[in-house]
Amino acid sequence: MKFIDETIIDVEAGNGGNGAVSFRREKYVPRGGPAGGDGGDGGSVILIADEHLSTLLDVSYRRSFKAGHGAKGGGKQMTGRSGEDRVIRVPVGTVVYDVANGECIADLDFKGVPFVVAKGGRGGRGNMHFATATNQAPRKAEPGGEGEKKKVRLELKLMADVGLVGLPNAGKSTFISAVSNARPKIADYPFTTKIPNLGMVKLGVDRSFVMADIPGLIEGAHEGAGMGIKFLRHIERTKIFLHLVDIGDASHPDPVRSYRDIRSELGSYSEELLSRPEVVVLTKMDLTEVKDLAQDVAAEIGRLSHGKVLCASAATGHGVQDVLREIEKIIFG
Repeated sequence: MKFIDETIIDVEAGNGGNGAVSFRREKYVPRGGPAGGDGGDGGSVILIADEHLSTLLDVSYRRSFKAGHGAKGGGKQMTGRSGEDRVIRVPVGTVVYDVANGECIADLDFKGVPFVVAKGGRGGRGNMHFATATNQAPRKAEPGGEGEKKKVRLELKLMADVGLVGLPNAGKSTFISAVSNARPKIADYPFTTKIPNLGMVKLGVDRSFVMADIPGLIEGAHEGAGMGIKFLRHIERTKIFLHLVDIGDASHPDPVRSYRDIRSELGSYSEELLSRPEVVVLTKMDLTEVKDLAQDVAAEIGRLSHGKVLCASAATGHGVQDVLREIEKIIFG
């Protein structure tokens, strides 16, 4: 599935119907009088967060969304039919921005709560509202109001309890596939993960949490390098960071610096991220050359991190349960 996490759409609410000018001339209504009904209200464009959606793909295919117009008022004080609302379903975690001024106008982080992004125009009043003692046969009615028109940007930020961070090829995809139902692409080269992957991790009969595999970050990511801020935004939603460090990576021979670089990118994007709970995992402990370095590296990173430093191998399962137990303690106390 193609992953779409940002798109711009045009939304246009319906116009209200015009009020009617009409008079009663019925046999048993001797005095008659104005009887023009009100126009119907225009339909609104409404966004609803749907827990069953995980991408903005459907919305991106259709860039323009219009609601129905209200009908004109009728005789005999009949109100015109209201325009039909246009409902757009988006994933939970979608943030809505007004393109005109860049303002954030909604954060749809709860399922099922409707947000009116463009309000329909109000129906105009018919001439029955304008009768007075001195003007008993008004020929005046109001036109319907115009519906709102906007260009909005939808930005999806994944919602997860645990976010996997680390340099490309640190073992994040292997780890999430070992502990959850996620099946990301796994290969021995950087940036195999092109899209964030979500997986459900079950801890027992009544305990589980959502883990997100964020595409590998590199130095300068907050300025757009590598996958850049395109995926850094997803980190904002996670409650805990699971920071994976590959201490046997020949392309990054200093694992302590690798740890510092990722922390620096998180802090450059948002200082608040540095205070989030963190668990550091030294990965690929099934390799002999890695095991020999683990103790010293764990001690050095332990002096820098405010969380626990653990060792694990997703390939063999060694240490994985220790990592999950530490996460469970943080989430569930």
